[in-house]
Amino acid sequence: MKIFFTFLFYTLFQVGFAQSANQYFEKIRDNEVELTAFFAQMPKGGDLHHHYSGSIYAEPLLAHAISEDFYLNTQTMTVSQEKQSGSDWVLFSTLQKNGELDVYKQKIMHKWSVKDYNNVDYPSDKLFFESFMKFEPATNNNFEAGLLELKNRAIKENVSYIETQLSTIPCAIKTDGLSKYNTQLRKMAIIKNEKAVMQSLDSLFTIFNQKEAKKYATDFNTNFVAKMHKELKIDDNQFTMRYQNFVLRFMEPVDLFKNLMVAFISADSSPLMAGVNIVSPEDGETSMKDYWLHMVMFKYCHSHFPKVKYSMHAGELTLGLVRPEELSWHINAAVYTAGANRIGHGVDMAYEEKSYDLLRYMAKNNIPIEINLTSNEFILKVKENRHPILLYKEFGVPIVISTDDAGILRTNMTEQYVLLAKRYKTISYTDIKQFVYNSINYSFIQDPAVKKQLIQDLDNRFKSFEANFTN
Repeated sequence: MKIFFTFLFYTLFQVGFAQSANQYFEKIRDNEVELTAFFAQMPKGGDLHHHYSGSIYAEPLLAHAISEDFYLNTQTMTVSQEKQSGSDWVLFSTLQKNGELDVYKQKIMHKWSVKDYNNVDYPSDKLFFESFMKFEPATNNNFEAGLLELKNRAIKENVSYIETQLSTIPCAIKTDGLSKYNTQLRKMAIIKNEKAVMQSLDSLFTIFNQKEAKKYATDFNTNFVAKMHKELKIDDNQFTMRYQNFVLRFMEPVDLFKNLMVAFISADSSPLMAGVNIVSPEDGETSMKDYWLHMVMFKYCHSHFPKVKYSMHAGELTLGLVRPEELSWHINAAVYTAGANRIGHGVDMAYEEKSYDLLRYMAKNNIPIEINLTSNEFILKVKENRHPILLYKEFGVPIVISTDDAGILRTNMTEQYVLLAKRYKTISYTDIKQFVYNSINYSFIQDPAVKKQLIQDLDNRFKSFEANFTN
């Protein structure tokens, strides 16, 4: 009996802490500075929609390029380790010698991130997606520094888990003699002949297996991810990281399927590899043309690797970016055809065909939506009441809050929660706390013990955080 009353007293004590935290939250929710202080200290669980290269801030990338004396294209602000043809490529050491380095530093920052962007000079979506290729050479052979930057920043802002899309998997299998399959697959996709597409994918699956696709996945898992993860001691009692593989939407079907197959093999054979994703602008010409085909490819790979989880960028579109009819089916296809375990962005949900049925299906089957407020505002100009977050909440779809590309967007996880609280007054502290727990519960962590430990850690962090508001 004594144990029962002790437990009851302790439980009521913690409920009181939570109520005090909620009262304080409601008191400050219109004050951005006070919200920032509140959310900076609040446990934030995991960041599940996270691109490694887009999450590194431009300053350390630029410092690395300068220290390694890369070449800079003085017109495009693209860097390269190798001298390229044309007179626009200049060594950083030459710029420094000529007293021009500081001028170009500012120009680089404006092309590698949204710093000082004025919403006038250049299309925001174009600036965002073009930035990756400009700084990509500075991320190569520099992953260790980047991962430690992400870990240290996460710990400082009370993020305990990151599920990052780290890198494509190098695969040297030649596809030159397989171009006929590109024609076949696209022809069958036009008439939505899923059976014929599956038969062609069967043939490609056999070919790539014979060409030892598995060895590329094994090499990536062992000699790149696991080696680096262990040497850097990424996981500790404060922080955990796992990695998503991804493929690029703009590739030809055969090459994309080859990479997707290797990505699934990788995720199926290592506990560090959390799952698979697909990236690149969703409104791109090839992305739009092959979207349904890509969904069938994911469905096919899932049939061979049923344990592998996958999240999909879907519905990262808005009215005006594409034709209205193209807004009606991308999330539907990702959920119903591809069988996605999570959806990233989902901005066009209000335009999706039978959106209420789709929302109910996602809620019933626990398919979370990864919400990226800063990203959606900058790239798509979708924010406040044009954003569908309250639509997802109304239908009970699990919500997780993410940063997407914090480095390029010059943001962090704290700001995402500040925007959430300021813009959506019907979302309570209790809701936000649930979103935080969702970010661990719906993560793709393979080891149940690791997930359980992260949940226990969240419990302890919230107890400590909420104790601040007893007075």
